Amino acid sequence: MTSDIVVIVDAYSSARDLAPIFRERGFRCVHVRSVANPHPVYGRSFQAGDFIADIVHDGDVAATAAAVERHSPACLIPGTESGVELADILSERLGLRSNGTALGSARRDKYRMLETVRAAGVPTARQMLVSDLDTLLDWYDGFDGRVVLKPVRSAGNDGIHFCADADDLKSAFSALIGTDSALGARNNAVLAQEYLVGGEYIVNTVSLDGIHRVTDIWRMHHISANGVRDLGGSAQLMPRHGLEQNALADYTIRVLDALGLRHGPAHTELKLTPQGPRLIETAARACGADLHIPVKAAIGASQLDWTVDAYTGAVDLHRAATSEYSLIRHAGLVNMVAPVSGKLLGYPKMEQLRGLDSFHALALNVQPGGQIHRSVDDWTYPMRVYLVHEQESRVMNDILTARYLDGDGFYQVEPSAAAV
Repeated sequence: MTSDIVVIVDAYSSARDLAPIFRERGFRCVHVRSVANPHPVYGRSFQAGDFIADIVHDGDVAATAAAVERHSPACLIPGTESGVELADILSERLGLRSNGTALGSARRDKYRMLETVRAAGVPTARQMLVSDLDTLLDWYDGFDGRVVLKPVRSAGNDGIHFCADADDLKSAFSALIGTDSALGARNNAVLAQEYLVGGEYIVNTVSLDGIHRVTDIWRMHHISANGVRDLGGSAQLMPRHGLEQNALADYTIRVLDALGLRHGPAHTELKLTPQGPRLIETAARACGADLHIPVKAAIGASQLDWTVDAYTGAVDLHRAATSEYSLIRHAGLVNMVAPVSGKLLGYPKMEQLRGLDSFHALALNVQPGGQIHRSVDDWTYPMRVYLVHEQESRVMNDILTARYLDGDGFYQVEPSAAAV
């Protein structure tokens, strides 16, 4: 690379760890904010000291592109979901390696995403984009089974409703239409999709010049809690190969090709149905939830490492894509699920959690003294627990033990504020 400058758009959440890895490889990083004031969870994760400049995009693409160009960057990549579209626009405008803007909205708009994938011959769920209740009910009238309603543009499982009948649909539609998503997009329409029966999986990848490497595959475990069906409770890192993994990886690569995702990291969520894999959604950025932490410990290199090495030329991804990861150790993740909202006084059973044999690390989203929220989506988990161990059975045992601890007595909440 001729330049030692890398630009990251919205280096929040897990993407906050991209800049330190680039710096270890001898590169300096410039940050671009897609909006001046990001979501508070994003804002708290930002590490200003990792960047030599912080450019704020005010809606003027030409001005932001000019500000970026003055640094003569070697590459420009998105961090979190909120930065995906602006990263496409800026990298294309500056002539840098880019996924382009032709399919940019299909990589963010969940309705267009599935329609684009279906048009490429990849099987997907049935869906409908609706802006009025009568149209939604007419569509559902000939429908057999459960339906999912969700915002067209959001992140973190925000605003997802599982509907078993017309009354559920009416309630969910009313709760979504005309409101703002977690990322500030107005829900002028909502997406209705058939509920896919089957286990849920994550396939994370890094691509370069249309060559895709699978960096890690996860099996999700869901629970029904706090009035939410299929709340993400935990996950387990899977070996690269197996009947399930091979089908999921092959399907994911078809999805990436259909969406024009030729460069950079991607995070794909799927269901493995009796008819085969089906797409939930693909995000054209690195996986969130800090999954790179247990992956690095279990495999030796995470999706973030592969992203940095691919963009800086430290690896030949064309060759590396044919080699596969192997598990040095096994890994798991547990999302702790708060049952109430209020002022958090403490976590009385924290030492028992830290004492698990496979305990590796902890991401504490709510500190004692802060406000805890009843967990209903990715934004409201009070903490995530990362487990790593040589024995798969030990990881599974500790996933279940953490789930058991996450009950009565795990949260000490101020009594006057405990009512939901």
